[in-house]
Amino acid sequence: MTELRGSHVLVIGATGVLGAELCRQLAAQGVRLTLTGRSAEKLSDLAEELGDAVVAHAAADLGKPTGPTEIVAALGGSDLDGVVFAAGVVAFGPAVEVDDDTLDELVLVNLLGYMRLMREVAPKLTRGSFVAQLSAVVAESPTAGMAAYSATKAGLSAYGKALMLELRKQGVTVLDARPPHTETGLATRPIAGQAPKLPQGKDPVAVAGRIIAAIRDGERDLPSTAF
Repeated sequence: MTELRGSHVLVIGATGVLGAELCRQLAAQGVRLTLTGRSAEKLSDLAEELGDAVVAHAAADLGKPTGPTEIVAALGGSDLDGVVFAAGVVAFGPAVEVDDDTLDELVLVNLLGYMRLMREVAPKLTRGSFVAQLSAVVAESPTAGMAAYSATKAGLSAYGKALMLELRKQGVTVLDARPPHTETGLATRPIAGQAPKLPQGKDPVAVAGRIIAAIRDGERDLPSTAF
């Protein structure tokens, strides 16, 4: 079991629909939060909503070289009891037609920026703490028309599994959560291409609740079938 009340958790991607819901549910359980996301305005609004639960917030873009450094700066000298990685961008289109700018942004935001960030924040994680990373169902079932996106999520999932093996000596649990399509609106905001017709997605409130239950229970793997 992971004790959440009174813990300090960094949430990356806090301004997304799922990220914000995770923040709300964590705050309701007595967690102190440091929030990061791309939009300073949305971060301020969320911080105001969550009140005293928010320790700090800082706008940062993992797609830029300075992103990880800006996130670490927001922490100051504080230790961490948890990290939630809920950032991400999506693109659609045939694999052979995705341009370099799109490929770069997908890899930087969904994978490489997070890997660079974890180099910096892992030493701040206390014994008994956790890392929860949100990959996606496409990490299990790569999807036509989303080849590059699928590859970044599969890479994220693989990274988390290896990170789990490395950090367990430090007493840190790493959870890889791969939720199915969820009604976050991400598919309506692709950085390239257009989403195909998708079935009704999962409720973000329920998905966030399942992820937090997995964190609390010390789970290490949360496949799409678990939602």
